[in-house]
Amino acid sequence: MLTGIHFLLTYRCNFECDHCFLYCGPRSRGTFTIGQVTNVLDEASAMGTIDWIFFEGGEPFLYFPLLVESVRQAIERGFQAGIVTNAYGALSPADAELWLKPLKDAGVSCLSISNDTFHYGEEAETPAATAYKTAVKLGMETAPICIEPPRTTVEPAGKDGKGEPVVGGGAMFRGRAVEKLVEGLPTRPWEEMVTCPHEKLASPSRLHIDSFGNVHICQGISMGNMWETPLSRLVRNYRPEEHPICGPLIQGGPAQLAEELGMEPASAYVDECHLCYLTRRAALEKYPQFLAPRQVYGLEAQA
Repeated sequence: MLTGIHFLLTYRCNFECDHCFLYCGPRSRGTFTIGQVTNVLDEASAMGTIDWIFFEGGEPFLYFPLLVESVRQAIERGFQAGIVTNAYGALSPADAELWLKPLKDAGVSCLSISNDTFHYGEEAETPAATAYKTAVKLGMETAPICIEPPRTTVEPAGKDGKGEPVVGGGAMFRGRAVEKLVEGLPTRPWEEMVTCPHEKLASPSRLHIDSFGNVHICQGISMGNMWETPLSRLVRNYRPEEHPICGPLIQGGPAQLAEELGMEPASAYVDECHLCYLTRRAALEKYPQFLAPRQVYGLEAQA
C-alpha cells in the first residue's frame, strides 16, 4: 500500500557528487512552485493512504522559504514530514539553529543529514555534523546518511574454498555513479541479475514526484505525469505487469528487461542497478514517457 510521497523539491544542488544517481548539481533544472506543492499535497490527502511526506532533492534548503511553507502545508493536512539535506548552511551552531528552528517549530518529524566524504571530503567538523548536533539539542528526530566510496571486500569462503568479492560503501550504481565510480570494481555475469533487490515495483509503498510532474516508481522509472493525469488516478490505474519497464523487472530482473528490450548486454556488471540503469538509458527514445526525465540519465531535455 502506498504510504509515502517524496518530493524531489528541486534537482538543483550546491554539490555535484560522484555518487548522485539523479545527476543533481548547481546547473540542474527543475524546482517546484508552491502551487505545484499544494497540488500534490491535495492529491495525497484525497488518496487517504499517505502517512509520510518527505522533502529532498537535490538540496531542498536552497529554496528555504518554499521548504518551510511546504512543510507547514503538509503538517496542516495531518501528514508526518521529513527532510533530507546536506545542511550546507550550518556554518556554526547559531547558524544551524537559524535554519533548523523554523522547521522544528513547523513540526518536522524526521531530519536526515548527508555527512560523508562525497559531500565534505575528510573534514573533521562539517556543517552536516554541526547541524546534527544542533538538531539533537533542539529535540528533533535526526540521523546521518553516510555513503562512502565503493570498496571491495571478500565474503568468507564457501564450500569450494573460495570467497566472493563484495562491493560495499552504500553507493547506488545509477546516474552519475555509473559514470564516476564503477571502474575497477568486481562484476558479475548479467544473466545472474534476475531480481530487483531494492524497490517494491509490484506494490510501491512510496513514490517520488518531481516538478516536471513525473511520478517515479524508482528514480528514472515513471508511472506517468501528474500534471497530465491526477496522481490518484495514476496510482489507481497502475498495472505493474503491463508497465514496459516494471513488468520485466518484476518477472525476471534487469536480465529480463535487457532481453525484452532487445539490448545486447556486456558480459558483466557491478550489480543489478548498474545493468538496469544502462539498459533503461539505452531505451530512452523508445519509452520517453516511462523513462523520465532525461536529465536523471545525464542527458539534456529535448526541445
